[in-house]
Amino acid sequence: MGELNLKSLKFRRERQATWNKLDRLVTKAERQGLASLSAEELTRLPALYRATLSSLSVARAVSLDRNAIEYLESLAGRAYVQVYSTKRGVLATARRFLRVSFPQSFRVLKWHIALSAAILLLGVAAGFFLTLDDMDRYTAFMGEGLAGDRTPEASTEQLRSLLYDTDEDAADTLVGFASFLATHNSRVAIMAFALGFAAGVPTFYLLFTNGIMLGAFTALHHSRGLSVDVWGWLLPHGITELFAIVICGGAGFALAQGLIFPGRRTRLASLAHRGRDAAKIVIGAVFMLFIAGIIEGVFRQTVLLVPVRYAVAIGSAVAWFLYFRIMGRASEDAA
Repeated sequence: MGELNLKSLKFRRERQATWNKLDRLVTKAERQGLASLSAEELTRLPALYRATLSSLSVARAVSLDRNAIEYLESLAGRAYVQVYSTKRGVLATARRFLRVSFPQSFRVLKWHIALSAAILLLGVAAGFFLTLDDMDRYTAFMGEGLAGDRTPEASTEQLRSLLYDTDEDAADTLVGFASFLATHNSRVAIMAFALGFAAGVPTFYLLFTNGIMLGAFTALHHSRGLSVDVWGWLLPHGITELFAIVICGGAGFALAQGLIFPGRRTRLASLAHRGRDAAKIVIGAVFMLFIAGIIEGVFRQTVLLVPVRYAVAIGSAVAWFLYFRIMGRASEDAA
């Protein structure tokens, strides 16, 4: 026993200085955050951590006294948290997600999103031309909830007034319809992603039918010479809102691909692999729907000039294009 204690004492004496240095750095980081460490201290922290791990390995191998082993285990565990864990606040995490993770995941799934957009546009075209061919199809495509006062029986002036009038009754009608439309589109977006687990068939159906409704809606106004007006009413918020729906649809198709074509992975592993990027872009799409709601609730009720409405729509399209094209590239290049 005396020989073991002597060996333990010698072991501590040779390495205690390293442990003390690591303990001081870890304690400082725990109390004040990693930002409080200097550049030199940040450089030394991993080296001291590895040296302490080596000491712990030796202590276990030669069966030193239990107190020394427990001390080293505790110190190594505390140091591991500081060396490897992410130390970001909520705002910093959100900023990194919007600046890096979201646009990078978008680019990973760009072909799935392109497929989603193509299906939505195909539905818009189908709804538009089928409704123009027979206006009786309008109600079947739209449903009573979405149609509201916008029906083939309404006069051209009534349809126009719902796009421009600022009197209280018209404003209440506009706000009610806009709220219903926003809720509907948000539900479609989330379901388009969630139902990707069903081999993507429900996702296809939701995108296509939502496109048909949009096509029927614009066809009604087109038949009255109000195409410019209705697109000016829809696009300022619609660019962002429809883009969010398309993104969620692309996420749904990514899940479907993981299920149907797992490749060398198991289906469960393939779903998990695809699901990581899919979940990220859906979270980003929810943020986009929030922005669309702000535009819809504030801008559209106060700005009636058609050129301004189109300018905002074009600006939104350009902004999103540049965002997904540029943001996060620096991190990819560094990697």
